[in-house]
Amino acid sequence: MTDFFNEFDGSLTPLKPQTPKQYVKLDDANLIKRDLDTFPDTFKNQALQRYKLISSIDKKLSRGWTQRNLDPILDELFKGCEEIRPNWRTVARWRKKYIESNGDIASLADKNHKMGNRSNRIEGDDKFFDKALERFLDAKRPTVATAYQYYKDLIVIENESIVEGKIPIISYNAFNKRIKAIPPYAVAVARHGKFKADQWFAYCAAHVPPTRILERVEIDHTPLDLILLDDELLIPIGRPYLTLLIDVFSGCVLGFHLSYKSPSYVSAAKAITHAIKPKSLDALNIELQNDWPCFGKFENLVVDNGAEFWSKNLEHACQSAGVNIQYNPVRKPWLKPFIERFFGVINEYFLPELPGKTFSNILEKEEYKPEKDAIMRFSTFVEEFHRWIVDVYHQDSNSRETRIPIKRWQQGFDAYPPLTMSEEEEARFDMLMRISDSRTLTRNGIKYQELMYDSTALADYRKHYPQTKETIKKLIKVDPDDISKIYVYLEELESYLEVPCTDPTGYTDGLSIYEHKTIKKINREIIRESKDSLGLAKARMAIHERVRQEQEAFIESKTKAKITTVKKQAQIADVSNTGTGTIKVSEESAAPVQKNISNDIFDDWDDDLEAFE
Repeated sequence: MTDFFNEFDGSLTPLKPQTPKQYVKLDDANLIKRDLDTFPDTFKNQALQRYKLISSIDKKLSRGWTQRNLDPILDELFKGCEEIRPNWRTVARWRKKYIESNGDIASLADKNHKMGNRSNRIEGDDKFFDKALERFLDAKRPTVATAYQYYKDLIVIENESIVEGKIPIISYNAFNKRIKAIPPYAVAVARHGKFKADQWFAYCAAHVPPTRILERVEIDHTPLDLILLDDELLIPIGRPYLTLLIDVFSGCVLGFHLSYKSPSYVSAAKAITHAIKPKSLDALNIELQNDWPCFGKFENLVVDNGAEFWSKNLEHACQSAGVNIQYNPVRKPWLKPFIERFFGVINEYFLPELPGKTFSNILEKEEYKPEKDAIMRFSTFVEEFHRWIVDVYHQDSNSRETRIPIKRWQQGFDAYPPLTMSEEEEARFDMLMRISDSRTLTRNGIKYQELMYDSTALADYRKHYPQTKETIKKLIKVDPDDISKIYVYLEELESYLEVPCTDPTGYTDGLSIYEHKTIKKINREIIRESKDSLGLAKARMAIHERVRQEQEAFIESKTKAKITTVKKQAQIADVSNTGTGTIKVSEESAAPVQKNISNDIFDDWDDDLEAFE
């Protein structure tokens, strides 16, 4: 009968898991003694000559290593040689070192690095040095010279009251050597903070490389160092924000979104949608030499800790689509190196050739004025950015010539084809990536952003399905760039219903949430007593007229436009690669500006308006 194994037996010592080698600390590391290659060539040749001498003597010697036995052999070996004959005691000492080191030739090399005085020549100044060191290890980061002056002043004041045995003062060089002997990590923590110190001295682990395409995808935002022009007015509208996704396995760009609105869930959602869906390049006004076959559902999406990536909308959408979100630790962009490196590639190889390039370091600007020299329209940049990705970056090898992105993608595609979406799945994914919210279903429909949404189909739903306090709250989905309609989830039908805005004036046609919030702010100055759709429509035409007047005034005066002001107009007009390319307002959509609108409203119209999260 098999003996019973008691897994709770305390006498059985569990095996301690072995720490991976890359995480073993220096105190616990297995160090290997230095060999002959670590010495300078002079000492290395010296040790080899001594080894040859000991070997030659050992072959001729039949007795002990005494003076009587060694001198005749040494005289014979060095007879007629220019080399200085060593003393027999020296040779015996070399042999002893060699034997005690178990035959290590490195033991025969001179240890000159251990020569010199290793103790402080001056004593009694320790407490003053410690005070000066405390002053040096400060977040204000004083110089060594400043700390040394403080050290000298302390001792001079102390010596004033001492008659005999005054405290000596070390030289600046000696003081500097003491400072440099302090562990650099401790100095970095005290002077620059733990975060910077960890950046400089922490172990940088390598990423586990993905084995297939779309296994690891990185996403991030960056403001481009480029000032672009409005498509029609041809005035500078500032630097756009780029949101981009890159496949780590192949290095291919999966998708992007370019806009003047600050990074938000909306820009992330549009870039992700662009990355997952097949790319149609027919809408571009340029002819490309290659296709952009990079698309499909990815397995892991690596993001940083920006607020837009912590959105519940993004989390729910990715979970529903089967995409795992991997969050990087705070302030550690090096754990997401591929997207960071790609942004560097854009700044190094694509933007320098374009007019209107700005410089991150103001010292590099010199006499170049990007606002004056910017001559590329927004839509032209979007087209040329497509060309650079498809026909240049994807087709060229990387700097180490280890891969061509599109070839690598094709190899991965042939081995593990990514999952694609059917038309129904694409429509469902579009719904997933919209903004989610919860609103109460009333007899007048649903109210969202002070707008009412209702339809005959929603009224029929209210007639057929009674609602309770629990079910009256409905999940809605909103396209942040078009609030003319919303989608309401109906539990009984297990489907979303499209519900239009009950707007008789056409105010919400193509209206974004950002623009609606801006108009509401101005509307409070125009019609404080009501917020009906007619008043909002008047406010919208008023703002368009004001913008048009400012644009005409700028064109007529031919003076420099304030980039920040024009950039705000680009945000209002939704200048992006998925929206419009101009801030120009047509005369038909504008109306005379009301006299009671203050200029301050237009000057700071987005001070409290953030991209909708």
